[in-house]
Amino acid sequence: MHEITVNLHMHTRYSDGSGTHKDIATAALKTDVDVVIVTDHNILVHGFEGYYKEKNKKILMLIGEEVHDQARDPQKNHLLVFDANREMATFADSPQNLIDQVRESGGLSFLAHPDDPEAKAFKETDISWEDWSVRNYTGIELWNALSELKTVVPTLLHGAFYAFFPAFVASQPIPNTLARWDELLASGNKVVAIGGSDAHALHMNLGPIHRVIFPYEFHFRTVNTHALLSGPLSGDVTSDKALLYKALAAGHCFVGYDLPAPTNGFRFSAQGRESTAIMGDEIPAKFGVTLQAKVPSHAEIRLLKDGQVIQTWNNQLSCTHITSEPGVYRIEAYRHYLGKKRGWIYSNPIYVR
Repeated sequence: MHEITVNLHMHTRYSDGSGTHKDIATAALKTDVDVVIVTDHNILVHGFEGYYKEKNKKILMLIGEEVHDQARDPQKNHLLVFDANREMATFADSPQNLIDQVRESGGLSFLAHPDDPEAKAFKETDISWEDWSVRNYTGIELWNALSELKTVVPTLLHGAFYAFFPAFVASQPIPNTLARWDELLASGNKVVAIGGSDAHALHMNLGPIHRVIFPYEFHFRTVNTHALLSGPLSGDVTSDKALLYKALAAGHCFVGYDLPAPTNGFRFSAQGRESTAIMGDEIPAKFGVTLQAKVPSHAEIRLLKDGQVIQTWNNQLSCTHITSEPGVYRIEAYRHYLGKKRGWIYSNPIYVR
């Protein structure tokens, strides 16, 4: 498998971001990301997909859309849409119809920031996902970096602190989102988890203080989605786009918080008598299954089954667990950073059936 780093869910001047597509590409070229997916609100912007290059470095920019019903107040039920290849905002009034239209178009849909609380100090309303009756979506945005910011700014003073020291913000996905994901997985459906930055590069003023909350480049160094492709990126936009979206659809990916330490190289796999599996795959429980995980540097590793931690390894690089019990198995890894234990890696599950 070929691992690439993807930063997704970001906005430009075509909606409520401050930068251009070129600004995003320039920022991405300064980091270790391989692909960025721009998702402006309720508009599918054309003309910017492709490879952007600087000296010996290149990144692939893809264009999706973040769709929500603009007539609804507050504006709940935001949906990230990838690879639908046509405008989807006209279907925004019905979340289920929107998801169905994306599916019929061959695209992928992810429930954006399922928990996005209000931040009263900044007059930001709650824009969480509300319609949990929907089905047939690809997955959810498990970790949204900007939504997490709203959970730690009860006052303007807190906001000023994090504006100057943004590395202190990220801790883990919002716990309610994690719990909701485990509930969805327990229902028997495959639900792919991705991590998004929700980058806007917003310009904020607090009296004489002016800061960008947060620059695109900073976001690209933090919460990313790492995808495992069946082949390497070739430089051909059409084929590389297909490779990536196929991996995301299958759940062959994990969420990595790359600021404390790079998460590249994490793997979670399963070996049965007659088959093997990676994140997102199913494997039969019959005759037993050996689950294995490895992390790129020492960390606390937790193995969860059906949402419950069943084993923990401290300060380890790898772990192994043998089971014959059906269930949904996934990995979480934690590291200490800036004086606090923080979530580092969240795998997609292996489904032992």
